[in-house]
Amino acid sequence: MSPQQTVTPEDARAISKDAYIYAIAPIESFRTWRKQAVDADGHEYIGGFNVFRHYAQAFTPENKDIVTPNNDTPYSWAWLDLRAEPMVLSVPDVPGSRYYVMQLIDIFTYNFAYVGTRKTGDKAGYYLISGPGWSGDKPKGITEVLHAESDIVGILGRTQLNGPDDVENVKAVQAGYKLDPLSEFLGQSAPALAPPIDFPPFIEDKATGREFLGYLNFLLQFAQPSVAQEKELMARFARIGVEPGKPWDAGQFGPELLTAIDEGVVDAKAEMKRVLDSTLSSNGLFGSRKQMGSDYSKRAAGALKGLYGNSIEEAWYGGFVGDGSKPSQLTFPTGQLPPAKFFWSLTLYTLPDRLLYANAIDRYSIGDRTKGLAYDPDRSLTITLSHESPGQGKEANWLPTPDGHYSLVGRIYGPSQDAMDGKWQLPKLEPLP
Repeated sequence: MSPQQTVTPEDARAISKDAYIYAIAPIESFRTWRKQAVDADGHEYIGGFNVFRHYAQAFTPENKDIVTPNNDTPYSWAWLDLRAEPMVLSVPDVPGSRYYVMQLIDIFTYNFAYVGTRKTGDKAGYYLISGPGWSGDKPKGITEVLHAESDIVGILGRTQLNGPDDVENVKAVQAGYKLDPLSEFLGQSAPALAPPIDFPPFIEDKATGREFLGYLNFLLQFAQPSVAQEKELMARFARIGVEPGKPWDAGQFGPELLTAIDEGVVDAKAEMKRVLDSTLSSNGLFGSRKQMGSDYSKRAAGALKGLYGNSIEEAWYGGFVGDGSKPSQLTFPTGQLPPAKFFWSLTLYTLPDRLLYANAIDRYSIGDRTKGLAYDPDRSLTITLSHESPGQGKEANWLPTPDGHYSLVGRIYGPSQDAMDGKWQLPKLEPLP
């Protein structure tokens, strides 16, 4: 008798709820990487698998493709298909004054490895990225072997940009980021190609309804050795048709069980609303499997609040909502500036669209790299946030706001332990005196 034949409606509902929460992060990720690596006609397409697409520009309000765009570190995107063989990521010597990071993300959205200023330094290196089916000694010329849990892997690179006049320097660094198959790196014959993948279209109603189970089955085929560590969980999910690489067929269930699966999806969405409503910071929502453990609702919250966020040791995020019709100020007392090993910034976004705000002085963020920033004699720092100019001679520390609500996002690259532990926090927004 199959697991599907023995499951009760009560069990099916509970299993569906847990499976849906488990599936949120990998399915949300698939929504993105399908557009970037598969949909060749879309403007998000980066060129397929195993290639980089670099973005080297200072974002302005005219850029509307990405919400909460980051003006600190232009992106370098790549998606790897590691089924046939590993890939080698090459990075150049990067000047010590310029921060960069390569964030490596598996199919579950875990940040399984980092290459860059914080983790590996600023010297050139060659990093072998392998899927779960590869084993072997470190080949000659390889700096380090980075093992992924899945055969599909994302790389989100970020390179520090010091203003619009620095774009060409960023492009020069990005030109040194390379991807090569291991066989090509070693000068050997290439192995046989992996079979083609039949990628399902991403359909919102299906991905957020009972047919999420089909998407989960599709994605799990790329991490079968990995999910062995979740053997009991997968055996439980199998009772409602979860089986890596297999189609999900609603016809194997009767109306009563299908209704129970639908109710489990509704329960999961209600649970995630509760989790999201009580999650006031994105810190702690991103990390390695070891850091995240088996808290799949936290993993899901990270994917829903800010897909592909950095692990907190790489970057700290914080912020709040303000009202530009009420001029305000943000004061960092002496010795309480954002504790950054590399640099920090405050970026302002319009609401509800979360885009950069067009303003007369073309300033969209402010931070320790802002030219002309005026510190007080005691080295405290006050930032003015207002719709109208604070007056001539007082605009050095002015971050223009819309005449209404806005979102202010703080980013600390290379945060201190106090920031990671929550002992340091952004100061509160106060009305101008």
